[in-house]
Amino acid sequence: MNRIFLFVGALSACIAVGLGAFGAHGLRGRLEADMLAVFETGVRYQMYHALALVALGLARRLEPGRLAAAAGGLFIAGSLCFSGSLYLIALAGARGIGLVTPAGGLMLLAGWLMLALAALKSAPAAPPPGG
Repeated sequence: MNRIFLFVGALSACIAVGLGAFGAHGLRGRLEADMLAVFETGVRYQMYHALALVALGLARRLEPGRLAAAAGGLFIAGSLCFSGSLYLIALAGARGIGLVTPAGGLMLLAGWLMLALAALKSAPAAPPPGG
């Protein structure tokens, strides 16, 4: 599971960088300032949660149990719903999809709670060799 989170996180971060550049260079002057801000919020939260997935994928101390897996799954689903809906609102004017945005935000919050619980259940770090 750690490899999947690392892969999806790295890929999502790559996409966020590309979308950020697209927003800064390709959308400036084409979108109203408020819609550009909506798009940039989507990029920012996508990057936050891409980095969280990378960290989760690298976290060897966390047990590969249900809580850590749930956190990663919620980060993925929440990023798709939250950032994806913001992209559709900004680029396509799809205001009706705005109800998906808070649902995605709740998934992201739940993912952070699952990660916190996974950290509490994880085994303590082993002492360094020779220490």
